[in-house]
Amino acid sequence: MDIRQQLLAAFEAEHREHLDAIRAGLAGGREGRTPDWNDIFRRAHSLKGAARAVDLPPVEAVAHRLEALFERVLAGAPLDRAGEAATHLALDRIEAYVAALKTEATPRMPEDALAALDGCLAPAEGADAGPSRPAPPVAEPAIQSAIPPAAPSPPSQDHAPDPAAALLRVPADAVEALTRATHDLASTLGGEALVADGLAGIARAAGDLRRRAEAARGRGALSSLAGMLGEDPADPVRVAVEAVKADLRGLEAALDGLIRETAELVRRQAGVAGAVEGAAARVRVQAERLALVPAETVFGGFARFLREAAREQGRDIDVSERGLDLPVDRGMLQALKDPVLHALRNALSHGAETPEARLGAGKPAALGVVFEIGIRGGRLVIGIHDDGRGPDLPAIEAAARRRGLLADDDPADAGTLLALVFEPGFSTARSVDALSGRGFGLSVVADAVRALRGSVRLEPRLPFGTSVTMSLPLSAARRAMLLAEAGGSTYALPGAAVSRLIRVERAALGQALGRPVVRCPGPDGKDIALPVFTLAELVGLAAPAAREGPLTLVLLRAEGRVCAVAVERLHDVRTLLVLPAPPIGADAGLVSGTVILPGDRPALVLDPEGLAARAGEASFGPAPEGPAAGAVPRGTMPGPRRSTILVVDDSITTRTLEKGILEAAGYRVVVCVDGQDALDRLRAEVEPVDLVVADVEMPRLDGFGLLGALRADERFARLPVILMTSRGDAEDVARGLELGADAYLTKQKFDQRGLLDTIGQLL
Repeated sequence: MDIRQQLLAAFEAEHREHLDAIRAGLAGGREGRTPDWNDIFRRAHSLKGAARAVDLPPVEAVAHRLEALFERVLAGAPLDRAGEAATHLALDRIEAYVAALKTEATPRMPEDALAALDGCLAPAEGADAGPSRPAPPVAEPAIQSAIPPAAPSPPSQDHAPDPAAALLRVPADAVEALTRATHDLASTLGGEALVADGLAGIARAAGDLRRRAEAARGRGALSSLAGMLGEDPADPVRVAVEAVKADLRGLEAALDGLIRETAELVRRQAGVAGAVEGAAARVRVQAERLALVPAETVFGGFARFLREAAREQGRDIDVSERGLDLPVDRGMLQALKDPVLHALRNALSHGAETPEARLGAGKPAALGVVFEIGIRGGRLVIGIHDDGRGPDLPAIEAAARRRGLLADDDPADAGTLLALVFEPGFSTARSVDALSGRGFGLSVVADAVRALRGSVRLEPRLPFGTSVTMSLPLSAARRAMLLAEAGGSTYALPGAAVSRLIRVERAALGQALGRPVVRCPGPDGKDIALPVFTLAELVGLAAPAAREGPLTLVLLRAEGRVCAVAVERLHDVRTLLVLPAPPIGADAGLVSGTVILPGDRPALVLDPEGLAARAGEASFGPAPEGPAAGAVPRGTMPGPRRSTILVVDDSITTRTLEKGILEAAGYRVVVCVDGQDALDRLRAEVEPVDLVVADVEMPRLDGFGLLGALRADERFARLPVILMTSRGDAEDVARGLELGADAYLTKQKFDQRGLLDTIGQLL
């Protein structure tokens, strides 16, 4: 890459920062915040200087006009609607011009931005000698000039892409498969610990044999026998004794060598394991980087497109964007690109009103559109809100009856009517234009969102306008998580839902209807009383033992209210990759995903709305003293001797979650990574096992193979075995039961109470 390419790459990042800052400043003015005109002016001035440094006269000329316009505002002149529109047009033109530099050596800068800015500046500059800094020329020949490169290079390579920065089109499913494979790799690497333990065991056994051989040679029966013999070296017994002692010395030497070699193997294995784990971690990070990109990479040009469409229609519009820096799964963003664009066009088409009508209704003259992306309740939420005329319910009803979607005698409530707008071909437009009239825009939105297992709704906005909201399950995203402990397990709470963290002395808590109550400032600044729920209680675990000292409370915002949740311990706040909720051990209303903590330890992500719903169900009343209601059904707790359960699964997430469920119920749990590992452990009789819970689909030896091997061995013929799998086909269930499985649970229909009930019956 030559010097000009490097300068353009730096300018691309810098100009984006300046444009975003100017737009954000103007948006603040529309939202009632006073714009920082000094910063806006400085941004325009810096943009002009940066464009001059990379020899982009068209950009420099537009930036110079912006600088002059903002200088007038600093001097006291208001920025009227025409000036704001000209500013947005100029910013859009600069953005498009810089983007075109990637594919064209000399892109064309439309003259409308300069003309609009000159129109705003003409009155002031007509009465004066003009700006103190003359505008640079914008003739076409000047565009072709360039800073001489550090070394001559062929003109054809001036804009050749850097091979290292080349972009490749990769199928979304391939990226997803790579991401999942990296987590499977991390799970498989958990078997390295077994290898290390085995080598350490060999070293210990060799050392023990070495000590026994030494004792036998020096202080055992041989030494006593040698003392009773005469001094004749040819005595056959003495010769035999010395031979045995020599053999023992040789055995000691051999064992010494084995110990050294084993120690060296342990050292090497530890080094290799550390290197492999480090490499796997780097692979995982890069795979996540492929899968997750800022939403701006796909949606970044939509605001500019909408402003351009409004200009072509002679309409005035303000567009605000929020949350475009949120990292989201690349495949999901690509699938939502067209639907979001359709929804934005719909907001412009159906929300537009004349400036006079808007001003008469107490609105700004320009239509306001807010495009926001966020995460709520473990779901990706995309909202498009306008302050236009709102849904025309009579027109929607007339169109629905005309198309036969509503019978003449069918009632038409607002909810029913607003759901009908997503039907294919449904439109209330009186004519077809470039933006609307064909009735397929919102249908495309609904079809795409449903294909992603999401939902979409259209509803009126108060005091006026319309909102289109898409809610989709997250396949993967990075989110700030508060890690908290309850019942000895670590849970992740979305940081965006955490209102406050407070520590309060237990004696300072009040009581209301048998439940602890804490007083804290409400949204209006006045104190409000909140009932306190323990996190263990809400997730269905045994209530923690009473402790001394202050209580740690997390105030969660959910479902329009604040919920006070007591946790046993706060660990950390981290930005973590959130994966889909596991197929087992996860309450669908309470768990929204999984995160992997350091050491490849999985933790469940709790949905704040689900916690609030649980708190609402619990309401007031005595806080549980023992296990929370529904945590462990009666009859499933083990007897005086803790039963040992062997969990067999190749997924570290699944086996760790199962282990947590069973240990919380009082069982002793050991885990194996696949069927062969479990079979070897059982045959070695390392510990007595009372029951086996095994996955079906595993490498080396699957669950069916493990079950068949156990039933063929007299020692394990009656050992209770529960097969658990994501495959719920009748043939698979029949096969498992025919092989002798005591129970067959499918992960799709799994809940921890059902597992504990089944174990309780078998034990």
